[in-house]
Amino acid sequence: MNLPVPSPAKENPLSNGLELMVGNLLRARGIKLATAESCTGGLIGDLITNVPGSSDYYLGGVVAYAYEAKVALLGVSWDTLQTYGAVSRETVLEMARGVRNALSADIAISVSGIAGPGGGLPDKPVGTTWIGFSTPEGEWARVYCFDGNRENNKASSAKAALQIILDYLEGSELLEGDFRGQ
Repeated sequence: MNLPVPSPAKENPLSNGLELMVGNLLRARGIKLATAESCTGGLIGDLITNVPGSSDYYLGGVVAYAYEAKVALLGVSWDTLQTYGAVSRETVLEMARGVRNALSADIAISVSGIAGPGGGLPDKPVGTTWIGFSTPEGEWARVYCFDGNRENNKASSAKAALQIILDYLEGSELLEGDFRGQ
């Protein structure tokens, strides 16, 4: 009996190698990561877990799309959501802090944005994405405005989140000077 020969794995079109670099540094330093995702719908976790052995450093993530999930699973305050909205510095910092505490992670990244094509507002157009980061040294947040379609905006958000983690692990001055948050 002839069995089909499996085809070689295809290159992930969303990958640009960041998840491998991040994984290597997390593993080498014994740092545990958690994620809290909204507009990316788990894409950051997907990219991270595409690396074999990622369970050495990735504890898991929470996809909290609705306000109710952000409150129940991540401890985001209703007051924060009602005052600033889901796509805000305040919300992503609470998301990152919440998942870091919930999973007892060393560091945590969070993302909330307007992927499109609808949902934009004059002060928050489609593509607006906030990324939060929580570490023992402090918390940071950065806003982006991507200009792609829904899938492109989600991919750009996930890659930006991985770049923030990499910047932190490499001790980048960009992290310190560009968006330190408190």
